[in-house]
Amino acid sequence: MLDFIVNPSAGGKDGKKIKKALPKIEARLLEKNVEYVIHMTKSPKQATELTEMLIQAGATDIIVIGGDGTLHEVINGFSNFDRVALGIIPCGTGNDFASSLKLPLDPVEALNLILDGEPKYTDFMQMPTVRGLNIIGTGIDADVLKRYQALKKKSKFGYTTSLIKTLFDYKYIEFESEVNGKRTSHFSFTACIANGHRYGGGIPICPVADPTDNKLDFLVVDQINGLKIINAFIKLKSGKILTLKESHHQNMEEIKIFPKGDYVVNVDGELYENIPFEVKIVSNTLRVYR
Repeated sequence: MLDFIVNPSAGGKDGKKIKKALPKIEARLLEKNVEYVIHMTKSPKQATELTEMLIQAGATDIIVIGGDGTLHEVINGFSNFDRVALGIIPCGTGNDFASSLKLPLDPVEALNLILDGEPKYTDFMQMPTVRGLNIIGTGIDADVLKRYQALKKKSKFGYTTSLIKTLFDYKYIEFESEVNGKRTSHFSFTACIANGHRYGGGIPICPVADPTDNKLDFLVVDQINGLKIINAFIKLKSGKILTLKESHHQNMEEIKIFPKGDYVVNVDGELYENIPFEVKIVSNTLRVYR
């Protein structure tokens, strides 16, 4: 039995992607004589509640039809990892985590991967109060997202525009990071912890990140002044952010961040205020069809 959790508004308020994908998915399921149930979400955070309820009722395969936001909600309702697997049919605006897993964007091809394949261990990030699959960050990450969320129409172009505006109107953050007991002070654009390699619908914030390598990728970009910001933006968009002399990257299994003052954390595109900023990689636990 496959349990599908569907966000009907994923990929845009009109839900065009979902409306187009669902008939194809159901036709394939009927063709293969697969038992399934579709659960439509009707409100924010409902996917978390649905996941918890389905797993408690004995579900063994939770399949997400939606984007990164729906995935974030589902992973935060997950339990019984030894008997429950996660499937992903990308139908969101950005599908960034699906890209890191190299999943097909065609819904039927993504479904075939689930029907014909076996789930494999895939890393996720654990904080004291929330889980993340893709990117966790504070600083410019959160500021861009706040600007983006204020837009009436969400799109990849809208995210890029929000990023550009924020770059030229941004106050750097001061924080300390702690890795293996060693504290380091930073005055930076961002404190970005990556499991996946991109966010915002395709912006390669940490091109070397891999959600199957049992490691976190920590990226800091120091202060950049004047017109050098334009070069930094070009490097970011072209996947060369790590070549900037202001960029500092390292791997670890656990990291603690200590921002000065109040702060907002972006976890997979969702904003959380002043939550404990400690991140651990969790490997060999979550099984994902990929």
